[in-house]
Amino acid sequence: MLDIDQAATFYSALLGNRGERVTSGRHYFDCEGMLLACLDSLADGDSQASPPNTGHCYISTNEQLDAVRERAILAGAKPDPKRGDITVQPWGERSFYARDPWGNPFAIVEAGTEYVGGEFNWPG
Repeated sequence: MLDIDQAATFYSALLGNRGERVTSGRHYFDCEGMLLACLDSLADGDSQASPPNTGHCYISTNEQLDAVRERAILAGAKPDPKRGDITVQPWGERSFYARDPWGNPFAIVEAGTEYVGGEFNWPG
């Protein structure tokens, strides 16, 4: 179960951004046009805990990707067994994949390499 204080600490370390506590169970991070919301549904008044996300949250960074990956691991992220190392994906993104301490999957992508749609010829 997500603890909002621990989530705020983890994402503050990952993003280099303290974010803002919105309610007793919500902590928001402004990620330059995207809002990352940490939610402790029980602390926010819901009757059931929320499960981890099923899909990845992709976050772009202007920082050195290896420094961000190291910071993520030190904060408690678990690298993805298949894509946890920094690599260039077949679609051109330079990134790494991991899960936060609550099992939510995320990917950190080097700014300028983001795939934002359009024609792509998948290998194979």
